[in-house]
Amino acid sequence: MAVVGLILGILSIIGVAIPGIPLWLLGVVGIILSAVARKKEKSGLATAGLVLSIIGTIIAFIPWIACTICAGAVAGSGLLDGLF
Repeated sequence: MAVVGLILGILSIIGVAIPGIPLWLLGVVGIILSAVARKKEKSGLATAGLVLSIIGTIIAFIPWIACTICAGAVAGSGLLDGLF
């Protein structure tokens, strides 16, 4: 389980460059699997998977938050009033 959590953590960090894929899901699943593996046995793989999954999830959410703020700013500015 620790190895799978580590792999998902790595994929969630590397995959940030791939648009259109919800990689935060990989990070969340990696967090869960790594936390369960860390409870069962204290291994370095589980800790590394947990850290990488947390970092990957945070990195994946930054563009989503930025796009949400940008869309809200455009909608509130009145630029779309004549289009719809």
